Amino acid sequence: MKPEYSHTPIMPGEVLQLLKPEKGGLFVDCTLGGGGHAEAILSVLPEGSRLIGIDRDRDAIEAASCRLKKFGTSFIPVRGNFFNIKKLMESLKIESVDGILMDLGVSSYQLDNPQRGFSYHADAPLDMRMDASQAFSAFDVVNGYPKTELIRIIRNYGEERFASRIAERIIGQREIRPIKSTAELSDIIKSAVPGSSRWDGTHPARRTFQAIRIEVNDELAGLENALRDSEHLLNRFGRMVVITFHSLEDRIVKQTFRSFENPCICSPDAPVCVCGRKATSRTVNKKPVTAGEEEIKINPRSRSAKLRAIEKL
Repeated sequence: MKPEYSHTPIMPGEVLQLLKPEKGGLFVDCTLGGGGHAEAILSVLPEGSRLIGIDRDRDAIEAASCRLKKFGTSFIPVRGNFFNIKKLMESLKIESVDGILMDLGVSSYQLDNPQRGFSYHADAPLDMRMDASQAFSAFDVVNGYPKTELIRIIRNYGEERFASRIAERIIGQREIRPIKSTAELSDIIKSAVPGSSRWDGTHPARRTFQAIRIEVNDELAGLENALRDSEHLLNRFGRMVVITFHSLEDRIVKQTFRSFENPCICSPDAPVCVCGRKATSRTVNKKPVTAGEEEIKINPRSRSAKLRAIEKL
């Protein structure tokens, strides 16, 4: 049975505190999902302000549009990938905005709907597409990638130390017959991980599933450019708030934000800056904000979340 497209927003209070939508203007939720963050933002937007909600998942756009119908023309749904935020805003004839939110990673609905194939806890077709109209899926990665490429993505995107063993086991199994389901893949991964390391506090398939999901949806390749395009769109004193869920995303966000605050490319030995590059934004929170104990109890998925924010100078 298809679950309701619900969304328990991560750190909603902290998001509002840092994004400051109550000041009014034009805001963008780059990862609309079920509309949880969007509803919180719209609830405090003053009259005349608007929120654009972007998502590449048709189900998300439909569910969020229904949920946010009460806000009328203050909410503008846009189907697309926020990696293309520059072109999406150009298509709406929008040159600048006052605030941007990115809640990276897979949505709760996508995880909880077995048929989307993201979860290693349920048996479903190997899929993992955030955009269901996309042809390329997890099935193609698992059954089509050569061993070297499987090792690369599992090691780099999953930070899995047993990447080689897992890739070898996948290759061996698919030579017998194609790997078609999440349960089948999960069992293969478990069999490849040594018993002593099989349960280290996380499911043995978690890192590999994450790696395949990132590859299928190309989650990292365009992130830095999307952050730079988004920062360029911000009005003076506009803010961008980003929530990440694993170290690969967080590293890109942290380093990109740092480059806005300190863009100088002069040698560290140079007595004075000669490159002429000036800071374009400042970091709002020097350390990432994390969820409190109460939120983690209610929503365990918030445990790994990190929230960072910048303000345009």
